[in-house]
Amino acid sequence: MIHLSWRYVMISLAQSDVMNFLNEIASDFPRAISLAAGRPTERLFDRLSPARIAEALGEYQLRFAKQSSRIDELLQYGRTAGVVSDLIAAQLRTDQMVPARPENLLVATGCQEALILCLASLCSGPNDVLLLPNPTYTGAVGAAQASQVRTWALETGDLANAIETAVSQIGKAGGTARALYLIPDFDNPTGNVIEEAKRREVLELCARHHIVILEDSAYSLFRFDGDDIPPLAALDDAGCVIHLTTYSKTLCPGVRLGAATLPETLFGSREEQQALWKAVVQRKSYVTVNTSPVCQAIVGGLLLDQQCSLRHWIEPALSVYRANRDAMLQMLELTFGASGEVGWNEPAGGFFLKLDLPFEFDADNVVECATDYGVIVMPMAFFSSDRSQNRSVRLSFSAVTPDQIDTAVDVFGRYVTKRMSRRAVA
Repeated sequence: MIHLSWRYVMISLAQSDVMNFLNEIASDFPRAISLAAGRPTERLFDRLSPARIAEALGEYQLRFAKQSSRIDELLQYGRTAGVVSDLIAAQLRTDQMVPARPENLLVATGCQEALILCLASLCSGPNDVLLLPNPTYTGAVGAAQASQVRTWALETGDLANAIETAVSQIGKAGGTARALYLIPDFDNPTGNVIEEAKRREVLELCARHHIVILEDSAYSLFRFDGDDIPPLAALDDAGCVIHLTTYSKTLCPGVRLGAATLPETLFGSREEQQALWKAVVQRKSYVTVNTSPVCQAIVGGLLLDQQCSLRHWIEPALSVYRANRDAMLQMLELTFGASGEVGWNEPAGGFFLKLDLPFEFDADNVVECATDYGVIVMPMAFFSSDRSQNRSVRLSFSAVTPDQIDTAVDVFGRYVTKRMSRRAVA
């Protein structure tokens, strides 16, 4: 058993309970404008009306009209690995250049389940360690906690160097860096992107050290500016990337559908890949038995209708998110541009941006903002393993309107001004 040092980060229970905290805040202050929720917009949900969902089910059934057993599967326990793997694999190949094959693709009840199943299967030993960027998605931290997996926080300024340092120090402590979790495109919480050269560098390092990359592609299709960057799975020649996908953002969270696509070989070994595949499928059979065949059929029917590409389907959402992003950047400049003490990034896609403040912002300040100013924002500290993010917040622009953004940023600006004046007096 390895001895934990301060570098082995197990995020506190308070941080792993972030979603409960935010849900309580939202319910306690229902009239507050939330720039905290990382949800897709509800303005387009009417495209998935009951009639449209029925059409999707019909589309899927029509495809298999001569295969009664496939139709029966919709109302019966289904295959543990899923019944629409071929359609999801086709969509991933078409839209994201992921070399997905149905026999290597597990359909999960949301991307979160896919992450937990893969993580628990990869890091099954007591000395196995998951590498995580700092800051990172709280769900990845929660998945590690649920699976009792040790974690190591990586500073993202120089990711490759951070990985090398982690591998060395974990090894000296008797552990093994087994997996790395990344959101390469418009990550949660910062909205940042890993450029292609850096992706190749990370791939080379992980292949050399036999570290499996868990690539979360939740926001990859939501690019507003510039050209798409190939996903890690498309650049992977060594067999070290498991590609995680979700339909919560592209379709709707209610379908609860995600997938994990394993490489054809694991570090060149088909035998190791098959052992991992069997472990993941077996764990799923114990956890949820199988993903709802009805939900799979809804997604399958929509994919059939869209020729296994969601590029056209998400165009209205892209327009909404681009307009929201632009409104937020414009209002941030109007509100904070002259201060010189508040900074922010300009994401080229996704749902989020990072706002840097000249003071610390924590859970108590969330309550203060909601109570006195009617706006809810997310402390970046909720996503971090140390105090390095205590002066930043995550702002989400996905689930609000431009008018709400204008109001929320304006009133948050008044809060920031008040905090800065307090500091000046002190």
